[in-house]
Amino acid sequence: MTLVSKTAVMLLVLATAACTNPDRFGGGAGGAGGGADGAGLNGGVAGSASDPSSPLFFNQTIGDRVLFAVDTSTITPEGRTILDGQAQWLLTNADYRAVVEGHADEQGTREYNLALGQRRANAVREYLVSRGVPASRLQVTSYGKERPIQVCSNESCYAQNRRAVTVLSFSAITS
Repeated sequence: MTLVSKTAVMLLVLATAACTNPDRFGGGAGGAGGGADGAGLNGGVAGSASDPSSPLFFNQTIGDRVLFAVDTSTITPEGRTILDGQAQWLLTNADYRAVVEGHADEQGTREYNLALGQRRANAVREYLVSRGVPASRLQVTSYGKERPIQVCSNESCYAQNRRAVTVLSFSAITS
């Protein structure tokens, strides 16, 4: 084995060993992990989808998007349920801001779909504000039909593209 090969193997072994120590950040001693078992607040591993204060929890458990019917910006009952969860999460996690992105399917003109996406994003923002989220923490933008999730010419694809997505960003908010 050459010196370079030996060095590469040694670095690989050291890197792997560092990754296998669950207490490497001092979680067991009240360090960055926050709890005796390395868990974050409320029992979830800090930053994971099981941590109720993490953006992953927001995206995967609460849901970061609501879907709309054809040519409407009316929030459905299912959408209201998701948005109620989003509002509660945003109220509990005041260090986050959000951008609500409005989207449309690829039917219709670019201009029409940009306007429809804007109406959808505004509807979501207004709903979140009505649930107590400060308007100053929410922005809206529209992508119209420019960022589809699915590209095809049938209703199953169109339905997934008619949406508003709440995108979180961490921002220390000062009064």
